[in-house]
Amino acid sequence: MSELKLEQAQTIVTTALAHARAGGMNPLAVCVLDARGALKAASSEDGTSLNRMDIALGKAKGALALGMGSRALFKRAKDQPFFIAAATSAIGGSLIPVPGGVLIRSGDGKVIGVVGISGDTSDNDEACAIAGITAAGHAPDQGAD
Repeated sequence: MSELKLEQAQTIVTTALAHARAGGMNPLAVCVLDARGALKAASSEDGTSLNRMDIALGKAKGALALGMGSRALFKRAKDQPFFIAAATSAIGGSLIPVPGGVLIRSGDGKVIGVVGISGDTSDNDEACAIAGITAAGHAPDQGAD
């Protein structure tokens, strides 16, 4: 059975933050959840704003709950705002429908976890998540544009 290992989650966090530093981005909060939604690894850089990790968790939890990267949720929020509002309520208010929540897929395409990042632009947050997931040897799924 393919599952997200702690070492892989830590690689995702470390690589995502290194990618942000190399790009001169704002300080980030990064969280990695496994397929059941349990926190596997997280880090919040010095200088992040209050509740930045909550936003990262909202991106991750929303993507995992609906089975699609938060870029797809962003599109759905524009096309079906009532659905996203209802889904947000159904999962306890923790759904942030903007890029930065990226599903982690194993080699066989199974969702084994999710990364949520917040702190810079949503596109940059997403790019950092993709870099981390790729470095851990898995496939990122940010959702179609």
